[in-house]
Amino acid sequence: MENSEKFVPTWKIIVTFLLDLMTSFMVFGYIVGWLTGGLSAGGFQLNGLPALAVFALVVGYFVVFGKYGRGTIWQRILGARRRRQDASDRP
Repeated sequence: MENSEKFVPTWKIIVTFLLDLMTSFMVFGYIVGWLTGGLSAGGFQLNGLPALAVFALVVGYFVVFGKYGRGTIWQRILGARRRRQDASDRP
């Protein structure tokens, strides 16, 4: 059986994870800061429940887009999504 999927280097997976983490934290942090009044001159400052909400949104971003989507934003841009092997594909 041919393996038509190309190998994705580990460094590329790590870079996409870090870019996704920074991007999702900045976007969700700004949105939650705007909704809760946590915006400051230098960006946003969140404590307590708003900070927990941002953490939950970031985790949810990875779970939803990783499992149910075609990958996270940076995985799509950089083409760095690894597929799991099915049990039938293993030797």
